[in-house]
Amino acid sequence: MTSSSPPAIEARGLVKTFGSNRAVDGVDLTVAPGTVYGLLGPNGAGKTTTVKLLATLLRPDGGEARVFGHDVAAEPDTVRGLISLTGQYASVDEDLTGTENLVLLSRLLGHSKARARSRAADLLDAFGLAEAAGRQAKGYSGGMRRRLDIAASLLSTPRLLFLDEPTTGLDPRSRNQVWDIVRAVVAQGTTVLLTTQYLDEADQLASRIAVIDRGRVVAEGTKGDLKASVGLGSVHVRLRDAARREEAAALLAPVLGSDPHRENDPVALSVRIEPGEPGSAGSATGTATAVAADRSAAALRALADAGIVVDTFSLGQPSLDEVFLVLTDRPATTEESAA
Repeated sequence: MTSSSPPAIEARGLVKTFGSNRAVDGVDLTVAPGTVYGLLGPNGAGKTTTVKLLATLLRPDGGEARVFGHDVAAEPDTVRGLISLTGQYASVDEDLTGTENLVLLSRLLGHSKARARSRAADLLDAFGLAEAAGRQAKGYSGGMRRRLDIAASLLSTPRLLFLDEPTTGLDPRSRNQVWDIVRAVVAQGTTVLLTTQYLDEADQLASRIAVIDRGRVVAEGTKGDLKASVGLGSVHVRLRDAARREEAAALLAPVLGSDPHRENDPVALSVRIEPGEPGSAGSATGTATAVAADRSAAALRALADAGIVVDTFSLGQPSLDEVFLVLTDRPATTEESAA
């Protein structure tokens, strides 16, 4: 972004209320052109409402937002000509074939019949749907429908693409295919605002991330910034015996300075290393790296002294999962009622 080019998105103090509920409560965002910007949060956090405000589907009750310098409230038609939106659920017509869906939408966008068919064929081929182009969408898998839905968003190449939880409910293979599509879209110059509750998705795709919770941005920065903000490092442990995980957690908490996170794997724990004096690891001093190394060594000794067998033990940056737990006091997949 040069000094003369406006941000793809610039929002200041954005507010949206529904009755007594402030679904969006003073959101500030700045998104550079040609990047993937992640909006990360649990269900009900305000992600989708924020997208609807930026995409001109809702009018803000306070604050302002601009897309490539155009005010979303004062210039909605101009903004709509610059953007495309793929919502949480595929919006394809199940009774039409893949080709028919894209041709219909392309014609509604004003393309000629020949141009519509050509563009549809190109996108179906690019998204790996050419062989299914003549089949009704009702016979598509969830991943195929999602790819068709994103393809529809690209019939006219947008400068800004909103992807609202594009991989919800997809299997791992389909998720990876959608990720590849996102990377290809950005490589062609489109800016992507990606909302997600999947931490690995934000980690894989986004160059900057805003964590939103209860309608407010609670943290913003690069993945490295967010991970560095919540501790000196993170210890990851896999035990031999799942029955001793709680005992191990009780030993690690005072040494490392934070409560261990119980992973889905029943033998796995991860623990952030907090700055400050540990409860039982001596007086480690020096650089953050040295402190983290001293604390992790003390943690390993504590487990060994208790006779707890460790299969793997590693020291690294906190995961985005741990970042999210610290910032919101709940896991990213917490189910809440949307506004």
